[in-house]
Amino acid sequence: MANTYELIEAQTLSTSASSVTFSSIPQTYTDIRIFISARGTGPYTNTNLKMQVGNGTVSTSGYSEKMVYTSNGTTAASYGQSAQAQSDLQYFPLATSTANTFSNNDIYIPNYTGSTAKSFSIDSASEYNAPAAVLAMDAGLSSNTSAINIITFTPNAGNFAQYSTFYLYGIKNS
Repeated sequence: MANTYELIEAQTLSTSASSVTFSSIPQTYTDIRIFISARGTGPYTNTNLKMQVGNGTVSTSGYSEKMVYTSNGTTAASYGQSAQAQSDLQYFPLATSTANTFSNNDIYIPNYTGSTAKSFSIDSASEYNAPAAVLAMDAGLSSNTSAINIITFTPNAGNFAQYSTFYLYGIKNS
């Protein structure tokens, strides 16, 4: 990893959790990057990973995004949304998925301390050991114009499973 990356916080869940929050994010970096390896406890094969950002409290409106994905390894599709309460980042496996498989999510938020809307990009893979695995690239925008100092992740169904991991890095422009 580049020497400009600094680990701000790491969370590994010792039990299942309904959400994961990074709060009091320092304002001393130019960009932030989050790496997530998650699994859920819900009753379906997969669910969405949702993200909300804010300053003091998370913003519950003004998210838009466009995703290009494949769920069978051969056919590409796209999905878009606007004016949402949160960003629907990507699918991740749940209780009925292949045992002990987790998703991989790489989230990049440039200029998180700026006074303009916050863009983000996501590169994701849901691990299922089956043809239904989802690979996706996602580009989004939060209309929040305040510096980001809090980020919350929640699953659309169920909880995050034990051993899901969340890493927040600061990136310095050096």
